[in-house]
Amino acid sequence: MDLTVLYSTGCPQCNVLKEKLKAANIDYIEVTDKDTIIAKGITKVPVLEVDGIQMALSAANEWIKSRSN
Repeated sequence: MDLTVLYSTGCPQCNVLKEKLKAANIDYIEVTDKDTIIAKGITKVPVLEVDGIQMALSAANEWIKSRSN
């Protein structure tokens, strides 16, 4: 499984998402490069990308919960 968190440094919601992933012992790659984020069509961060599927924060939270159960 390929997990990436696309985020902006200093973003409180981004930090919450990363902390939830860490608490659930889920490994991920971090991407903060704005050009990469924009090229993926993302206009708001954080975004969790799982095997190419992009999830905004609320969907990402649900995905994390489903993995923790």
